[in-house]
Amino acid sequence: MGVPDHRLTTENSRAERLTLVGVPVDAATFESMLAQIAGWIARGDRAYQICTVSPEFVMIAQDDPAFMRALHGADLCVADGVGLLLAARLLGRRLPERVTGSDGVPLIARRAAERGWKLFLLGAAPGVAEQAAARLVAENPGLRIAGTYAGSPSPDEEEDIVARVNASGADILFVAYGAPRQDLWIARNRDRLSVSVAMGVGGTFDFIAGVVPRAPRWMRRLALEWLYRLLRQPWRWRRMLRLPCFVWAVLIHRERPLHPAQGDADR
Repeated sequence: MGVPDHRLTTENSRAERLTLVGVPVDAATFESMLAQIAGWIARGDRAYQICTVSPEFVMIAQDDPAFMRALHGADLCVADGVGLLLAARLLGRRLPERVTGSDGVPLIARRAAERGWKLFLLGAAPGVAEQAAARLVAENPGLRIAGTYAGSPSPDEEEDIVARVNASGADILFVAYGAPRQDLWIARNRDRLSVSVAMGVGGTFDFIAGVVPRAPRWMRRLALEWLYRLLRQPWRWRRMLRLPCFVWAVLIHRERPLHPAQGDADR
């Protein structure tokens, strides 16, 4: 059974949704994402899901059918990783820019302060969401934080967390449980959520709160943020092994034409 297509960008939005090694990626920019969020909030008919797809996402999805389904069911899959931009170019298409959760959340907060949208921050370690919320409010006077809660992605807590989020009256829900747990959590609960937008944001609260430092701007410009994180957190080396696997997967798919994401025909 297909998933209804509620994307609001342009008439040719389906042509702008690509597949990279079977995973959907939309040719989005920060500005088009903000415009789409505004449209969804104005529509107010259901919860729309945004996924920030990285090379790691792509490789996890190869072995996790539920995660692959969640990505295909998402309303917007932005390219959070320079590897995706390079892979698309190698396969003959173009993704306009890297749209990261860590840069996107502050931009969304700024627009929310201007428009009066209310945010709910869910996830991260106890106290981190509160610190991140305080920082966002300090940087964006007038920003409305509907609520913060660490919680957990455990199915046992879902009913309580959904009720908490719905009671807050939030327009946008950021979920920081890490991939794939955050995206699966949203996919399982989106039909019960009264927010207009739900977005998985990984470690973004840690960055905003200052719990974990981000790479220097020059390293981010050179797409070396992964190296900075590895140097600071050597235990991540096992996760980094997915990067060469992604490169190999793209190369073996190189002869296959890039096409609209599987399932879009049913949308």
